[in-house]
Amino acid sequence: MRLLAAVVQLTTTTDQEASLESAESLVDEAGRRGAKLVVLPENVSYMGTEAEKLRLAEPLDGPSFGRLAAKAKEHGIFLLAGSLPERGPKPDKAYNTSVLYGPEGQRLAVYRKIHLFDVALGVGATHQESASVVPGESATLATLPFAKLGMTICYDLRFPDLYRTLVRAGAELLVVPAAFTVPTGRDHWEILLRARAIESQCFVLAAGQVGQNTETRATYGRSMIIDPWGTVLATCPDRPSVAVAEIDLDHLRALRKKLPCLEHERTESYRIG
Repeated sequence: MRLLAAVVQLTTTTDQEASLESAESLVDEAGRRGAKLVVLPENVSYMGTEAEKLRLAEPLDGPSFGRLAAKAKEHGIFLLAGSLPERGPKPDKAYNTSVLYGPEGQRLAVYRKIHLFDVALGVGATHQESASVVPGESATLATLPFAKLGMTICYDLRFPDLYRTLVRAGAELLVVPAAFTVPTGRDHWEILLRARAIESQCFVLAAGQVGQNTETRATYGRSMIIDPWGTVLATCPDRPSVAVAEIDLDHLRALRKKLPCLEHERTESYRIG
C-alpha cells in the first residue's frame, strides 16, 4: 500500500483571515500534487496575543474548523487540521486542538494537546501556554482505511512515552503539527523527529510554522516527512510551502518483520533493582 502525503508549512500571523487563506491555498497545492493525506501545522488560524486567541476560540463545529473540513471534502483527502483554539470549559482557557477530517469532510478524530509549552529560554522563546490553554487528558489514535495514525502536537515531541503508547496501540503513522521556536528547532527538531521515527518504526509527518509570525515570535520551519528507518524523505524550504513524499506501508511492515524491536520489549522488567 502506497500513497502520497504532504506537510504544509505556514507563516501564520495575527491576521486570521489571511492566515486561513494561506492554509487553504497550500492545501489546494498539496491536493493538485496528488497528496491523499495532508498535515497542517500548529496554530493554523492565528498567532498573537493570548487574549485574542481566547476571543477567537470556537467549538469544533465553528467556522474555522468548518473551512478546513470543506477543503478535505473539496479534494477528497484526509486533512489533519494542524491545531486551532477550541473553546474550553472555562472562559479564560481554550484547548489547543487538532482535528482529522476525512474525504467527505467528516470529523474522524480529535486530539487536544496534552503537554503545554511553559518554558523560559529567553527573548522570543519564553512562553507560558498554560496561561490560556487547558491540557487534553487522553491520547488519540485514528483508524484510516490504510493505517492507524497517532496524533500529537509540537511540545509533545519531547515526551517519548506518548509515542510509545500510540505505537503499542497500533500506530504506523505519527503526525506532529508544530510551531517550534528558532533555538530549539535549530538544535532539536530534526533529531527528535528522526528519533521518534526510528524507535517507533513509523512514518512521521511533521508540519511546522516558519519565519516571523509576529514582532516578538519567530518559528523554525523545516517541515519534513521521515520514514521508519529515520530517513528524511522530503523537507520544506524556509518559507510557506508544501513538501510531498510517498508513504510505503508495505516497506514499513516489512521493516518491522526484519527488525522486530517492537515485539522485543520486556516492559515487565522495566523496574529498578
